Amino acid sequence: MRVGNALYRLAKDLPSAIPVFPLAGALLLPGGRMPLNIFEPRYLQMIDQAMAGSRLIGMVQPSLDGALRDDGEPELCNVGCAGRIISLAETGDGRYLISLQGVCRFRIVQELAAKVPFRQCKIRPFLADLEEDPVAAEVDRPALLKAFRAYLQANDLEADWESVSRAENGILVNALSMMAPYGPAEKQALLEAPDLKTRAETLIAITEMTLAREDDEFGSSLQ
Repeated sequence: MRVGNALYRLAKDLPSAIPVFPLAGALLLPGGRMPLNIFEPRYLQMIDQAMAGSRLIGMVQPSLDGALRDDGEPELCNVGCAGRIISLAETGDGRYLISLQGVCRFRIVQELAAKVPFRQCKIRPFLADLEEDPVAAEVDRPALLKAFRAYLQANDLEADWESVSRAENGILVNALSMMAPYGPAEKQALLEAPDLKTRAETLIAITEMTLAREDDEFGSSLQ
């Protein structure tokens, strides 16, 4: 997989440990792009260190059960996604505006002892993410687009259907998963789906359940 100026093909192309940015409800997937507004001093330092090294940081959600460490910091979900910083702009008021592009998912092996103010983890990358997904062609594209269209209509939203129609299955599934306005548990389920076909099926199921629940609530409000 090529991300920015870097080519990631093998385990040796990735560091064994990366800084991580815990952020609830944030979903980064391989190939997807995520804009971030960085303003906390510890995360500004994290970006500085990443830019001086591999340019990789890990996006990971805090533990879904709300568990905290002894120091008050949240425990982390076991699976996150490494992203490469492909653009960075300074705002002039002490912030960074960055864009991450997803490289591959990872499983946290161990959190490293803190020698810096931000958190760092030893990771085991999902190397299959660096290759083309063999089941991408099996994605039920019509069902995915039907669910997406129904969600947009129910919420009076619009989409660039020309761009959607041109997108390859992998790009389409991951982009829709990232932009879907669902909660942390749903985002984590989409992240941990083993392949694109399963991720698409999960997204369709979540969307259909959301629409059914909204219909029930609307019906109840009319009674």
